[in-house]
Order: sequence, then structure tokens, then C-alpha cells
Amino acid sequence: MRPDTPPPDLPAGRRPLSLCAFRAHHHLLWLRYAHTQTGSARAAETIVAATCARLAADWPRLRERPAVARLAWALLERETARWLARHGRRPVRAGTAAFHEAVRGLLLHEMRGAFCVLEGESGLYAAIAALPERQYDVVVLRYVLRAPDEDVAAYLGIEPATVRSHVRHARRSLARMLHLDGAAVP
Repeated sequence: MRPDTPPPDLPAGRRPLSLCAFRAHHHLLWLRYAHTQTGSARAAETIVAATCARLAADWPRLRERPAVARLAWALLERETARWLARHGRRPVRAGTAAFHEAVRGLLLHEMRGAFCVLEGESGLYAAIAALPERQYDVVVLRYVLRAPDEDVAAYLGIEPATVRSHVRHARRSLARMLHLDGAAVP
């Protein structure tokens, strides 16, 4: 079979993804995610390289799957967890500069009236870290990594409408945790 011919079990009109194109599309976001978890650019590069190596090993099988982005994201999360475990560390999450900048620049901007009553941002960071896992993932992907809803949905294996629902629930949870229930939460 020629390299540009789709395998027979792929839907008509769907071509297999090139690993290089897939990596190029996701690489920067993966680096930013690993950096928010480790606080280290070098660690992020190591994690993403390990993720890409694992993808390359299984690429012929993976590229034919409909949820390649979700599978790759799960692999990135596992590689990040492995790196953290090997180094006896826990995720930095809210402690990284990227996280602080994103919350200040995006989430706080959208909710600035409610959050201006906070004396410091540390309560907000702790509240974000305390969100349920799926809400936390959506907040990190959407606000910290600045991924569009469609990409967030692909990474998490959910619909874009579900992403928006998680954002609404996360905002309400944050307002509740920060005792801002009466504030207007978009």
C-alpha cells in the first residue's frame, strides 16, 4: 500500500495522520502542560520527548483511531505522572508562572468584579487546584494552555458543549469556595 493511501478500514475521505504533523500541531501545548505540572522547561521537554517516542512506537495503530488526540493526551498525562513519581515530586500546578499569568490574564479578567475582593491570588489558586479533576483539566487546558474548546474536547474525549458546561460549573464552584456566591459569575 502506498503511504498516501488510507488503510481499508478508515472512513472514505479520511487520510491517516502523519506523526510529524500531529506532533507539530500539539507540541507547544504539550510542552506548556508539562511545564505547568513540573515547573521546569527541561522536565517538560523530557516528558514530551518520552510521549512522542511512545506515540511513534504505536503510531501505525493509533493513527487509525478516531480519538487520537484523547489517546495522546492520556499518554502525556501518564508520562508526566511517571516523571513526577521518578523525581519524588507532586504536580506544581498552580505554582507555576504560566498558571499565575493565565489565571490573572484570562480567568480573572472574565470574573474581575468578583475577584477584586480577594486580598491575594493564592486562595484562587488553591480553589482551582481543589476543583474536581475534569473541571480542573478543562480550566487548565482552556485558560492556562489557551486551547480552544474544540481542542479541549478532543483531548478529553468530550463534546465542546460539555467543555463549556464544565467551565460554568468550575466558575460556580470557584465562586462558592471563595465565598463569592453573590457575585456575578459569567
